Amino acid sequence: MGLCHASVEASGEIALCKTGFPEDVYSAVLSQDVHEGQPLLNVKFSNCNGKRKVQYESSEPADFKVDEDGMVYAVRSFPLSSEHAKFLIYAQDKETQEKWQVAVKLSLKPTLPEDAVKESQEIEEIVFPRQATKHNGHLQRQKRDWVIPPINLPENSRGPFPQELVRIRSDRDKNLSLRYSVTGPGADQPPTGIFIINPISGQLSVTKPLDRELIARFHLRAHAVDINGNQVENPIDIVINVIDMNDNRPEFLHQVWNGTVPEGSKPGTYVMTVTAIDADDPNALNGMLRYRILSQAPSTPSPNMFTINNETGDIITVAAGLDREKVQQYTLIIQATDMEGNPTYGLSNTATAVITVTDVNDNPPEFTAMTFYGEVPENRVDVIVANLTVTDKDQPHTPAWNAMYRISGGDPTGRFAIQTDPNSNDGLVTVAKPIDFETNRMFVLTVAAENQVPLAKGIQHPPQSTATVSVTVIDVNENPYFAPNPKIIRQEEGLHAGTMLTTFTAQDPDRYMQQNIRYTKLSDPANWLKIDPVNGQITTIAVLDRESPNVKNNIYNATFLASDNGIPPMSGTGTLQIYLLDINDNAPQVLPQEAETCETPDPNSINITALDYDIDPNAGPFAFDLPLSPVTIKRNWTITRLNGDFAQLNLKIKFLEAGIYEVPIIITDSGNPPKSNISILRVKVCQCDSNGDCTDVDRIVGAGLGTGAIIAILLCIIILLILVLMFVVWMKRRDKERQAKQLLIDPEDDVRDNILKYDEEGGGEEDQDYDLSQLQQPDTVEPDAIKPVGIRRLDERPIHAEPQYPVRSAAPHPGDIGDFINEAQAQAERGRTLNPWSVGTVWWRPREVASVGHSEAVGSVEKEKRSYDILCSTHSRRRHGNSGQYPVMIVLRRLLGKRPSLAETEWLVRDVCNSPPKFRAAHRNQPHV
Repeated sequence: MGLCHASVEASGEIALCKTGFPEDVYSAVLSQDVHEGQPLLNVKFSNCNGKRKVQYESSEPADFKVDEDGMVYAVRSFPLSSEHAKFLIYAQDKETQEKWQVAVKLSLKPTLPEDAVKESQEIEEIVFPRQATKHNGHLQRQKRDWVIPPINLPENSRGPFPQELVRIRSDRDKNLSLRYSVTGPGADQPPTGIFIINPISGQLSVTKPLDRELIARFHLRAHAVDINGNQVENPIDIVINVIDMNDNRPEFLHQVWNGTVPEGSKPGTYVMTVTAIDADDPNALNGMLRYRILSQAPSTPSPNMFTINNETGDIITVAAGLDREKVQQYTLIIQATDMEGNPTYGLSNTATAVITVTDVNDNPPEFTAMTFYGEVPENRVDVIVANLTVTDKDQPHTPAWNAMYRISGGDPTGRFAIQTDPNSNDGLVTVAKPIDFETNRMFVLTVAAENQVPLAKGIQHPPQSTATVSVTVIDVNENPYFAPNPKIIRQEEGLHAGTMLTTFTAQDPDRYMQQNIRYTKLSDPANWLKIDPVNGQITTIAVLDRESPNVKNNIYNATFLASDNGIPPMSGTGTLQIYLLDINDNAPQVLPQEAETCETPDPNSINITALDYDIDPNAGPFAFDLPLSPVTIKRNWTITRLNGDFAQLNLKIKFLEAGIYEVPIIITDSGNPPKSNISILRVKVCQCDSNGDCTDVDRIVGAGLGTGAIIAILLCIIILLILVLMFVVWMKRRDKERQAKQLLIDPEDDVRDNILKYDEEGGGEEDQDYDLSQLQQPDTVEPDAIKPVGIRRLDERPIHAEPQYPVRSAAPHPGDIGDFINEAQAQAERGRTLNPWSVGTVWWRPREVASVGHSEAVGSVEKEKRSYDILCSTHSRRRHGNSGQYPVMIVLRRLLGKRPSLAETEWLVRDVCNSPPKFRAAHRNQPHV
């Protein structure tokens, strides 16, 4: 691997150096298989002056390439043969284009027996090649660089590790202290640490088992340096091949393979290919696979319907008799074994091949009956007449099963059609054209059925099946029809009422039914016609007028209805078109009917024409003239005919006062006899400017609002203001009434008296913070407590004079309530007029108040005690949430004649109802209701 160097001796003489390849032929010994990227050998080029830039090329660039350092690599993987045994390598100077060449010869490495392999596995010694030496003072050309053969190392080695491989040394280690190292993938590059070298002894070792399926080859470089790190030898390449072991089973690409084969296929028909792969070396026995079929299910009609190519995995048929109608699918178990199928040493794996027998058209459709029957009403289309059923043993919903129907006879006019039901494969016979019972009462059709695809070759059945269809036509009541429709007649306008125009009759297509037809008028826009209901004679009932708006393009349309008496009754319509011929029955009229002109003759002209509702020759050309009377017409105006349709009206005098004038004009048409008419033209004479345009103010006023419109607008505004004023007055009056009006709420229904606050606890008998003067002397209420005139509750005492009651002492005493009740009772006994707020005439019950007599109001002592208890129980029950009793405040209000205050209510609740039994007994003895 050394290079030829140009050196200078100490004596000053320059050694001879020849530029080019130092060898004529380079040789290398290789194994049979060459892999892509494998280094083969190293060729060196002697560059004496060191300035040449050389580029290498190969004569076979598709197989070999040369790097810049002279290392030859394989471009692709191929087995070494005689055609690759020899090739050339070129070296070309990039500047001078000078070119050199050298031959490379490759030879196969002989196969060694196992003993030799074992010996080769013994530790070898690799020595760095010698550098150029001096001989007699001159550099001596060295031999070519060594090509170190690859080191073969089996994968999955069990060790022990590290396992020594080779020893690398330099012959300079005798004189120098050297250090050895290796670089490359597996050493100092990922995956690192697989190979190590003893830096002193140069012993190269592997540290762990190798896996060929991960890395099949390692390319290392060995280096030798002195203790100072100076390179003493050129690096040498070391290739380590990982020898494959049978450590991987074959693996199928799919666990289940699906294939198809047509039924009836001949032996040798290709079905499918199954493929398995082996991670081991495919070029060694470990990766050479063989296939075979282990089982077939079902085994009919033969257990060996298929075979497989043991190398390629192609499955073909070997027996006849594939019939989808009997066996639709076969399942094969396929086995792949490496070691060329060696059952003893090879590893195996299995997969499933599912072969579906596809359908071919080997069964024609067959009708289920020889004759089918159907019936159809006449004049009906797109109705199903008969349902044709067939059977087909082929696979449903395939072209070999789908049936196509055609009518082969019995329908020369094409009145029937057959459609195929895609779901049931039945043939649906339908009516394509209306059928007339009076013409054909029955059809006998011949139909044929066949598949969408023709029958397969070799099938003995006929390709189609035939049957007959008998169709009966049912007679139905058909519509009468007018002929011709529409019927056109020509008549002059102006026919008088009662004139017979024509006879418009209908025909009944039901010749075998004895039916009568009656006629009625369906549409007559101008109500000019009538029709005889029996014979269809049409007579006028009014004068026909061509100029009527109901006449379009001189044609008047009337529609009539013809009805029979069949079951069910049917009817038909017919149209009568009357082409009206024009007569001269319309006099011409002036157009336009209003015009403007100036007071002076210049400019002073009005263009007019005539309007005639008749048509030629009863219309124009027209003759225009002015009448003789009144005489002012011809004195003031003159008319000039411009052509047959237009004339010009001009002022005859020099000045005509502004105003509106009615000018009569005599217009005569060209009819025979001619018809004339005096038509009035309203002419507005006005003052004009230099352009001939009117400048009167009247036009402006006329274009604005009239006096009536202005008055109407003012009236509307006044009415609107009156309505707004009335609404404001009404709102103020309602506010005053609301302030003076008393509430009309029943005191017992007033929710303000029914809401009591009981969450404040009093002091019982010790709580005397209240004023009883209002209970004892209601008339002495402070003036500031009296509400002003206005809104007042109905349960409050009025401020006007009332019957006077005895004045009670102002000193508060618990017995004053009892005295008050006793006085009310005494007044009731004496028959005096009771205070309407007194409780003497009221008896209390749950949810109601009943009026009773005086004697009941002042009952026995027991009844009074019971009433007193009711008063307290009312509060108690109400307080506990039972809504069946009246609140205590309502009771006190009836007792006192006014609404009690909160202090009065609390006094009764706390000091009377909640007092000790003795105190309550003292109060209970007081007369009360």
